[in-house]
Order: sequence, then structure tokens, then C-alpha cells
Amino acid sequence: MPPNPPAVQTHAAPGAGIPAGGTTPSADATATPRPSDPATTATWTPESWKSRRVDQAIDYPDAAELDQAVARLAALPPLVTSGEIERLKRLIADAQEGRRFFLQAGDCAETLDDCRSESITNKLKILLQMSMVIVQGLKVPVVRVGRFAGQYAKPRSCPTEARVVDGREVILPSYFGDLVNHASFDEKSRRPDPELLVKAYQHAAITLNFIRSLVDGGFADVHHPEYWDLSFFSHASLSPARRAEYERMRALLSDGLRFMEALGERSVGDLARMEFFTSHEGLNLHWEAAQTRRVPRRAGWYNLTAHMPWIGERTRALDGAHIEYFRGIENPLGIKIGPSARPHELLALLDRLNPRNQAGKIALVTRMGADRIVECLPPLVETVTRAGRRVLWVCDPMHGNGIKTAAGIKTRSFDAILHELEACHDVHRAAGSVLGGVHFELTGEDVTECVGGAAGVTEQHLTQRYSTLCDPRLNYQQSLELAFLLARKMGKEQEPR
Repeated sequence: MPPNPPAVQTHAAPGAGIPAGGTTPSADATATPRPSDPATTATWTPESWKSRRVDQAIDYPDAAELDQAVARLAALPPLVTSGEIERLKRLIADAQEGRRFFLQAGDCAETLDDCRSESITNKLKILLQMSMVIVQGLKVPVVRVGRFAGQYAKPRSCPTEARVVDGREVILPSYFGDLVNHASFDEKSRRPDPELLVKAYQHAAITLNFIRSLVDGGFADVHHPEYWDLSFFSHASLSPARRAEYERMRALLSDGLRFMEALGERSVGDLARMEFFTSHEGLNLHWEAAQTRRVPRRAGWYNLTAHMPWIGERTRALDGAHIEYFRGIENPLGIKIGPSARPHELLALLDRLNPRNQAGKIALVTRMGADRIVECLPPLVETVTRAGRRVLWVCDPMHGNGIKTAAGIKTRSFDAILHELEACHDVHRAAGSVLGGVHFELTGEDVTECVGGAAGVTEQHLTQRYSTLCDPRLNYQQSLELAFLLARKMGKEQEPR
């Protein structure tokens, strides 16, 4: 196996386990396993998931073609390193204790065509700007995790889609994201194509290469609030009091950054060389397993497609293929938890995925919906806390708040997103727990997909710039406004009473 090219790596802090020179050792070397590691038991291999029921299974029509693509993918260098993965695990452990805050954000579903410098830059820019606002408000470092460089697959509520074409009903496979098939509604496009596994890898590598260049190059302009697009501050729907508060927060942030520059020892440009980690939903297990390896001087197996894969609400069945696969890897894992989750089921998942109760291993990403969170979240928080389980609680206020307009357009309400976010914080505070992070679907583009916010997007605006192929995303201004509101909410709660 050739060494991992440094150009494909995101920035890792010194001492994160990457040897001098920036490359990783041969990925097919083996390490001595610890007998207590679940991943080293005789019942688990990177392929053992194939003996279980696969939810959201992809029906590839040509098995030989699939095997060839998987073999090619397995021979390629890893996208991330085990040292970076272990570094993220330590940062998540800090966030579990309230010493850091976890910000995970990015596209609903990346497309291969969207692998463009402008698109990648805009997403990274809004993520960094949001993190700076949160740092100012919460006074703790932020762990930045992007839904970038691998978020090419999406679960679907139905494996097939029916449309009327030329007066007759046509049924084709659903669009599962560019990792699987194409969005165009025709038989060739919707045929699951194993070659996309390799193409997605290539686009992920290009994306990571560019992100690394931006991060290592400083990308300093994003740390100057006076350069940000804050036009929503002056929108007519924003009350004078809220407008004044935003302006005050911006001034504080700007003054703080200038103070750091004035110290002389570390410029804002130096601070911009920050750590950045990647994540995606681990939906297609052929893709995940192909890059699952042992590495030198570390025990266990690592998924080297991303630092932190997550398990979706539709694939977290305890006896399913996804839990079987993910129980065997060393990466930190996200688990999406919806309103149907029960306390005993959640404890069983934690037993299976983190039997040693390891710090930094599990992030529980709750997605209840604004109208269900106060009812559904407290029993889960209380049960996990009482059991002494080490988890990072993350709020995903996006996925439980999908609605359709009278015209049938999928959207989300900014007000509902904010309500769930604030209610989630209140639930944790009341339970003596810690809301340690947030998970957003957003873009750095000026889209009109979610209604509300100070920018004033209404249902009438949705058709102007609605470009998502799956779920609606927050635009640049809505995302930044949420960061201000989150910083205000959690920052005030941290003030002495």
C-alpha cells in the first residue's frame, strides 16, 4: 500500500499521531490487538455485516461489477489517518465534559458536480464564521466537523419513486445520492452504478486536498466580522432590540480578534490554521468496509473514509447490518436519535457500540422535532445520565422539522429549528446534562430553501433559488443568524446568577 499523500489530509495538530513528514505508514500493516477490544473478537470482521439484514440496501444489478469497484476502492490510499481520528476522539471527550463545543454542519447531500472551489470555500467559510461566533459567546474552543468530502449518500423513505412521464406511470429506483446513482429520472441514471464508489472517493480526495490548502493557508479573512455578509442585520423584520444585540455581538467579536492580533505572538492568520474534521452518514457499507483497515502501532480497525461516520435514524436497528459493522471500528461515531427511540433501546445501542464506555466514542445526535422534543428527550437524557454512560449530546434541529408548502415544496421553518435548539438546551440544563454540540444542514450559498429568519425568506421566495436535490438547507445568512442566537442563548445561561 503506498503512503497516504499529504495533500489529501486535513490539518492535524502536532502530536496527533502523524509521523514527521506528514505521511502515514503503510495502511496494510498490522498491529498487535488488545484482547479486550470488541473489534478483535472472532465474530467481527469488516465483512461480517453481510450476514445481517441491510436496511436501506442498494440493489446493484451486477455483482461482479460491484466486486471490481470495491476492490479498486480498497486498494486506494486512505482519505484520513488514524492519528486524526484519535485526535478527534480526544476533542469529543472534552466536549462531553463541557470544555469544548462540537459544531457539525454541511450539505444535506454532496453532489459530484458540486466539487468546485467556490462551493467548498463557501461551506468552509460559513462553518468557520459560525464557530468564531460560538467561541465568542460560549468562551470555549469549538470542534469543527464538516458534512464534507463523503456525504454522497442519502437514505430514502421508499426504495422506488413513481412519476407520470408522457401520460404513464413510471417506477424507478429512488435517488440515493451520487455515491449510488444519479438524480435524473430515467432508467440509466437511476441504475445503481458501482463505478460511483470510486468516483466519490476521487471527489472526496479532491475536496479534502482543497480544504487542507485553505486551512493551512490561513483563510484569515473569515475572522474579520466587518467582511462578513451581515445584511440581514438591517432587514425590516428584525426588531430594533435584536438588531442592536447582533451589532453588539459583532463588535465584541471584532474587538476580541483585533486584541489577539495586537498581542503579536499569534496573529489571526495563525489562529486560522485550525483543526478540521470530516463526517458523513455511513449508509453504503460497501464504501465504508472497503477502506476499513488496521494501521501500524494501533490496535483495532479504523474506517479511513472519514474521521467520524454516523448511523442514521433508519439504520440503527440493533440486529441490523449497520450496527454490526460500526461496532467493530475505532472511529468516534454519531447516532441519530428520533422521537421513536426508547430509553432501553438506547442503552442497548450504547452497550453494543461502546461496551467499554470509552470517552469520546459516541455522539448522540437527537432529532426530535420542535413539537416533540420536550416530551421525548428528557427520558433519554435521564436514563443515559443515570446509567453513567459517556456520550456527547448533540442537537440536530433540522430533520424533525420538515414541512411541505401548499404547492408541495419541501421546506423547513427557521423558527421551528430555533425552537428545537433552545428547547434542547433547556432540557439538558434541567437534567444537569450538557448540550455539547449542534448539527446543521446548511450551505454557504444564497439559496432560498428554508423559510424564516431575519433575512425574510417566505414561501413565495422558495422557487427563486431552490437547488437542493434532497432536503432543504439553511442559507448563509440563516446559518450565521443561528450561530448568533445560539451564542446568545448558551452564553447567557453560563453567566453567574
